[in-house]
Amino acid sequence: MQISNVMSRNVQIIGPDQTLREAAAAMKRLDAGVLPVGENEKLVGMVTDRDIAIRGIAEGKSADAKIRDVMTQGIRYCFEDEDVDHVAENMAELQVRRLPVINREKRLVGIVSLGDLATQGSLPKTAKALHGISQPGGQHNQTTAVRA
Repeated sequence: MQISNVMSRNVQIIGPDQTLREAAAAMKRLDAGVLPVGENEKLVGMVTDRDIAIRGIAEGKSADAKIRDVMTQGIRYCFEDEDVDHVAENMAELQVRRLPVINREKRLVGIVSLGDLATQGSLPKTAKALHGISQPGGQHNQTTAVRA
């Protein structure tokens, strides 16, 4: 099965000069945790709710800070005609929960999430992707008490 059969379509794009507040409002309205960032008809980044919280607010940026200040730039993506199992394996290896989906003309046509794979894709591959995504990827520890 191709990724185009399970991806979410009609993706809203946000501009890099829009604000964190605008991104958060769009995420709330869309019930989404990620927005592709586009400029001059080109995908230039992705911004997640985590980016807003960690790279934005936790770093002292205001709600009026620009998306470009917190977005992830090195964009990983998949093609709409790729096999679902292959994309799930790539998501596990890259440790990402979502990937933009582009066509062969490099135009954004959707987003595929781990949830899309779980509800419509291959369950064994989804489980493998979740396992890979869930591996420790950096320095963080939620078991250490935070002291004010």
